[in-house]
Amino acid sequence: MNKNNLAYIDGANLDKALKSLGWKLDYRKFRSWLRQKFSIDGAYIFIGLITKQADLYTYLQNAGYELIFKDVVFDGSGKAKGNCDADLVLKAARDFFENRITSVVLISSDGDYAPLVKFWKEKNISCSIISPAPVEKCSILLKRTGVPIIYLDDVKNKLSYGLK
Repeated sequence: MNKNNLAYIDGANLDKALKSLGWKLDYRKFRSWLRQKFSIDGAYIFIGLITKQADLYTYLQNAGYELIFKDVVFDGSGKAKGNCDADLVLKAARDFFENRITSVVLISSDGDYAPLVKFWKEKNISCSIISPAPVEKCSILLKRTGVPIIYLDDVKNKLSYGLK
């Protein structure tokens, strides 16, 4: 039986947290680390589709991620809005019901995903969380699931862009 260990990445949550931490994630190192630490076969990044970000999308795809785009709208001040939460949950549910999941890693600090994590636990899917936000900013709802959480800042030395 083929293992299907999948990572679901909330791209906006990851980007926002990294900006607040003040360091850049090397996405190639991150993809390799996910493969080595969690035996991740496929990694999905849920991300807003903005034309001027085409180079970023190409880089991420070349680094081994599958991008799942969300159409964005712009608010009155020109800020992009494209919440991917529902898309991530729907993809995860489809993967489960189509027997594509053996284990999962969720990369987000957002408590809106707690019901999904609880679902995985109920279905005996091995699950871990990587929180881009530090421990004090990771949702209490995710912490209450009892699933192991790794805080991205704790592995900065392995995953930061420009470090060897």
